[in-house]
Amino acid sequence: MKFHDFYETLGVPRDAPQEEVKRAYRKLARKFHPDVSKVPEAEARFKELGEAYAVLKDPEKRAAYDLMGSGLKAGQDFQPPPGWDAGFEFSGDGFRPETGADQDDFFEALFGRRTRGAARSHAHGAGQDHHAKVLIDLEDAYRGCERSVALRMPMQDAQGHVVLQARTLMVAIPKGIRAGQHLRLAGQGGPGAGGGQPGDLYLEIEFRPHPLFRVDGRDVFLELPLAPWEAALGATVEAPTPDGPVQLKVPPGSAAGRQLRMKGRGIPGATPGDLYVALKISLPPVANERDRAAYLAMADAFDFNPRGAQKG
Repeated sequence: MKFHDFYETLGVPRDAPQEEVKRAYRKLARKFHPDVSKVPEAEARFKELGEAYAVLKDPEKRAAYDLMGSGLKAGQDFQPPPGWDAGFEFSGDGFRPETGADQDDFFEALFGRRTRGAARSHAHGAGQDHHAKVLIDLEDAYRGCERSVALRMPMQDAQGHVVLQARTLMVAIPKGIRAGQHLRLAGQGGPGAGGGQPGDLYLEIEFRPHPLFRVDGRDVFLELPLAPWEAALGATVEAPTPDGPVQLKVPPGSAAGRQLRMKGRGIPGATPGDLYVALKISLPPVANERDRAAYLAMADAFDFNPRGAQKG
C-alpha cells in the first residue's frame, strides 16, 4: 500500500489552520468537479480531493494522520504501525466510514476499519463518550494492578491549528482482563453542556508485544528451548509463565515442535485459559575440540540419519 500525502493533494502546508484547508478544498473541488471540469482525470482528482478533505477537515482524523504519516512522502510503501493509536483519545464512537463513500485501500486502512460500538444515547446536554486504546503488560492481566495511563486528545486551538491536549489518569486494571475488552471510566468523557453530565471514557485494552509469550483470547503460547538430551531422555525443567516460573515435566522422546499444555495457566477468569508450550531443540555450539569430540562420539554411537537412511 502506498502513502497518500493529503496536504500535497490539497496544496496546503502541514501547519495550515483548518480554515485554510477548507478554502483550498472548495477551490479545487470547484475546479475538478466532474460535472463542470473538462480535465480528463477530473473524476479521479475529485475523489482524491474528497478523501484528503475528509481527513484534514476533522481535527481527530488529521492528528491521527499526522502521527502515522510523519516523515513519509507520497508513493512510499506504508502500513499503519502496530499500536499507533495507543493513548489516542477520540470523541464519540471513533472513526467510521462515511456512508456511501467510495474509499480506497489507504483511506480504509487508516479509518474505515476503526469502527466501534454505537455511542450511548444521552440526556439533553450530556457530554459525549470518548474512546481510547491503551497498552498494558500481559502480567497485569494475571495479577490486576493500578496503572497510570497517558492520553492525548486532538483539539483545535484559537488559531485553527490542531494540537494534542494531554492528560494522565490512574486506572485500575482488573485481574483476568483480555485484549479487546473495554473499561468504563464514568464521567471521564466529554464535558456536558448547560450543567449536563459529562460523558464516559471507554478504554480498549491491548497487550504490549511480549518477548516470550503470544496471546489468543485467554490462552497463552510459549516456545521453550531444550537441550537435545532433555528432549530425548525426558526432564523436569523450569519454564517461565506470566505469573512466575514453574516446573514443567518434559516426556522422554519429545520431538521439536511438540506442544505441552499447562491447564489453567493462561489468563485467569471464571474459566481460565491454558498455557501451551512448544518445544524447541537448541543445539550446543561447537566452541572447541572437546565439543567437537562429543558430537563425533554421538554420531558414532547412534545408528540414525535424520534424512531417513540407516547407516550400513
